[in-house]
Amino acid sequence: MSKRSNPIASAWLPAAVLLALAGNVAAQDAAQPTPAKAKNLSTVIVTGTRADNRTESSSLTPIDVVSAKVLQQTGTSELSTALARIIPSLTFPRPSAADTADSQRPAQLRGLSPDQVLVLVDGKRWHPGAIIVTNGVLGRGSQAVDLNTIPMAAIDHIEVLRDGASAQYGSDAIAGVINVVLKKGATGGDVELSGGQYSAGDGQIWQGSANFGLPLNNDKGWLRFSLQEGNQNITNRAGVDRRRPQDGVRQRFGDPAVRDHNLFLNSQYDLTPGVQLYAFGHYGKRDSTSTAFFRSVDNSNSAPAIYPDGYLPLENSDSTDQSLVAGLRGKTSGGWRWDISGNYGANRVSYATENSVNRAFLNDFGSSPTRFHDGILKATQQSFDIDLAKELSVGWLPNPVTLAFGTEYLRQSYEIVAGDPASYYVGTSGVSGGAQGFGGYQPANAGSHARHSVAEYLSLETNLTDRLGTSLAVRHEDYSDFGTTTSGSLAGRFDFTDRFALRASASTGFRAPSLAQQFYAYTQSLYYGPGNAPPGLAPGIYNTGLVGATSPIALLLGGQPLKPEKSRNYTAGLVWNPVDPLTLSVDVYQITIDNRVTLSSNLAITAPAVQAYLAANGITNTNYSSIAYFTNAVDTRTRGVDLVGSYLFDFGQAGTLQTTLSYNYNKNKVTDVKPNPAILDSLGLNLKRIDRRDQYGLLADTTPRSKLILNGLYSVGNWSLNGTLTRYDKFTAYNSSNPTFDQTYGSKWLLDLALNYSLDRWTFSLGADNVFDTYPDKASAALNNDNNGTFPYSVFSPFGFNGAYVYGKLAYRW
Repeated sequence: MSKRSNPIASAWLPAAVLLALAGNVAAQDAAQPTPAKAKNLSTVIVTGTRADNRTESSSLTPIDVVSAKVLQQTGTSELSTALARIIPSLTFPRPSAADTADSQRPAQLRGLSPDQVLVLVDGKRWHPGAIIVTNGVLGRGSQAVDLNTIPMAAIDHIEVLRDGASAQYGSDAIAGVINVVLKKGATGGDVELSGGQYSAGDGQIWQGSANFGLPLNNDKGWLRFSLQEGNQNITNRAGVDRRRPQDGVRQRFGDPAVRDHNLFLNSQYDLTPGVQLYAFGHYGKRDSTSTAFFRSVDNSNSAPAIYPDGYLPLENSDSTDQSLVAGLRGKTSGGWRWDISGNYGANRVSYATENSVNRAFLNDFGSSPTRFHDGILKATQQSFDIDLAKELSVGWLPNPVTLAFGTEYLRQSYEIVAGDPASYYVGTSGVSGGAQGFGGYQPANAGSHARHSVAEYLSLETNLTDRLGTSLAVRHEDYSDFGTTTSGSLAGRFDFTDRFALRASASTGFRAPSLAQQFYAYTQSLYYGPGNAPPGLAPGIYNTGLVGATSPIALLLGGQPLKPEKSRNYTAGLVWNPVDPLTLSVDVYQITIDNRVTLSSNLAITAPAVQAYLAANGITNTNYSSIAYFTNAVDTRTRGVDLVGSYLFDFGQAGTLQTTLSYNYNKNKVTDVKPNPAILDSLGLNLKRIDRRDQYGLLADTTPRSKLILNGLYSVGNWSLNGTLTRYDKFTAYNSSNPTFDQTYGSKWLLDLALNYSLDRWTFSLGADNVFDTYPDKASAALNNDNNGTFPYSVFSPFGFNGAYVYGKLAYRW
């Protein structure tokens, strides 16, 4: 395994480029662009602050403002992918062959868990998806928000706060906050059609979208519609199984087939000059089909009577996403800004397995369905918020103090519905039961769980002098399942001149364990007949799988009620604007997290002593062979640096070139693994809280430590050329138990290009992502990390393994 490069040396490249840009300042001074052409840093931000006049350039904490135009320039139709191409600290891997984890792919900020970043839409908490990732992929154990449910056509801009913000917003805001700000007003709109495919000839994608507004009652209000319809065909980069080369390529390894429909509404109405009624809502459907492992005819799970040439089970997830936010807001004659709102959001995923078979069912009844309904997952969230703020004049301070306070009631629920009996049927023949590919949820897994919390917050923000800005916030939460927690934050910024400032912040935060982490259960069953049962066990059906942390069997084997994760965030940085066209920012940070919730390793419990112990404690149906559960297993530390620089070159009649260089270095480390529960040691089970794949990989080095993005947009007349060069650092995939099988994959450069032509209100675009058809290093065949040749690339690749993508776009805007 190769050694990591020195992080200081890794920073030389972006530093050298920025110095080169700064060296051109004198030469450009005589032809500086007008302020209108310089990068706009005067946008008023609403994330991480309660003041109504804080701008991007004066922010006390690091924040990125990404416009809709910049999102569109990335060429992709996925919001998460677009953000990952713009913000280096955000990654969006593309797992495959991981059940349905690729239907709601999670995004990560600063290499932390996907559910450790808070997602807001117009400042309101967005609901999580129903899927919890339990496979060995990045984001394992998380129940995250599905950003791709938000159509890009509805977005005005996005604010990404790269700092902890639990003191302002509550749970989840450990790594940062992504706030999606919607388009507003009755005027303006666009219609866009795009399509493309990968250079390998597959993965055809098309998408159509429209966004427009309507005035209400003589411009007293407006109603805005955003519609999006899309289709994505499969990609396949699987190889030939070395054990059966005569079969050719029978596996599928790539992106799933996806069909999606989205409708987003946003509205506002002036009830009085000082009171507004507002509402926005979303309804979306996504039908996604992934693959399991191919079953060849000599596989133990073959079914030659139905599939004489083998079969590839298909896993279908039918996702329905819906949300509605409605409220009143206004400003009193005394200057109080107030906002009262209600928020509902839900995600429902129905599972089905196709092109499959239940071999036990086939053995016992002579036939078997080939399509199974495997069950339903549903996550729901409701909240009620009251927010108030006012600028107060304090005689002994030179500037007003923004006082803000409020309260939030939050209710969350999670439900598992069992599948059809045939999807989980086992029987007593000893033949493998359950639908091949993904066995259904059993009635024992089913259940509905809910909790609620009440929060109060207070924040103060002011400029103590004309050069020193400060903010202070505190938030208290009371959860019905684990109790209370309090978070606080302090931030400050000192402007030495109008062009140079230092800023720093410190905060504490938390993340409440999700209901899915507490109660999700999935069981696989196997029948042991006479003569093949483990020692000390009678013949019968035995289960293995994931159980709730507070289920009776988990509590007897060391499970405990999950506690909230607690974090401490520290950030310090500088902002420099030496001349109008050049802006620079550098921020270093450290995040420590205690009691991180992770999925334990599998715990074998077939030993007679364990079975006797369970029976003695009331569990007489001791039919488990192994279990796993979620646990507060580890403490982690994250350290890194963010660097952002932009420069606008003005060539007069020859056009302009807007350049942006962004760099992130990020190192995650597990600093402590909790000792085994005493009962497990006494039973001699030798439980490992987490395996080495999680400790050294998924929680640390399987995400690249650094990422560099250099973007340039050249515009002249009606033409523009957009180019993005991205460097992904190397990463390591760790084996669960044996370091011999660890593999480090090298760093890669990717280039994206797009040419645009504007004519009146029309824009025509032709582009290519990953122009040079770059792939990650191949998985080692010698170590069989490629699954006998069928999976030639790592599922941990930060940019996937689809190769070059060529596309065209047609847009009409008014």
